[in-house]
Amino acid sequence: MFAKSLLVTGIIGVLCVGSAIPVIAQQKTEVPSSGTFKLHSGWKSLGETIQVAEDHVVGSGNFWGVTYNDGGTGALHNGAVVCPYTLDTVKGAGTAQGTCAWGDVDGDKIFTSYSGSISPSGSLEGMNKITGGTGKFSGIQGQAPFQCKFLNDKGQVACTQQFEYRLTSK
Repeated sequence: MFAKSLLVTGIIGVLCVGSAIPVIAQQKTEVPSSGTFKLHSGWKSLGETIQVAEDHVVGSGNFWGVTYNDGGTGALHNGAVVCPYTLDTVKGAGTAQGTCAWGDVDGDKIFTSYSGSISPSGSLEGMNKITGGTGKFSGIQGQAPFQCKFLNDKGQVACTQQFEYRLTSK
C-alpha cells in the first residue's frame, strides 16, 4: 500500500512540474525603460589574418561569445553573442571594428556597431553603439564601452561591457 501511495504521489509531482514548465518558459525578463548593466563575457575568435607588409597585418572573422550579467540575472545574462570583425594592425597596434548581435535566454536581441583600439600588449578597448533591438529590447538606444584582453594566441578573449541604454518604445 505504501509503495502504491508513493508511486501516485510521484506521478502527481511529475505532472505538476511538467505542466508548470511551459508557463515558466513563457515568462520573459522585463527590462527597465533606462539604466545600465555590466557584463563579463568569454569569446573565441575565428578568422583569418594576412600579413600585407612587414609588421602590418589585416584580418577578418567572427568573435563568438557567451555573456554573464554581473547581477547574476537580468539583461543578456547567459546570452550568446556573435560579432563579425575586421582589423588592421602595424607592429601589433591598430584598430578593429564590426557589428554584434547580443542575445538573451528569451531570444530577444540587442544590435551594436563597434570600433576599438588594439594595443601591442594584447588588449582591445572601444565602444559599442547600440543600433537596435528585438522583443523587450525594441527601440533601445545607447552605448556600451568595452575592455578586452586576448588571453593567448588561440583566439580566446575575456571582456567586460557596461551597457548604458534607454528604450524609446516604452
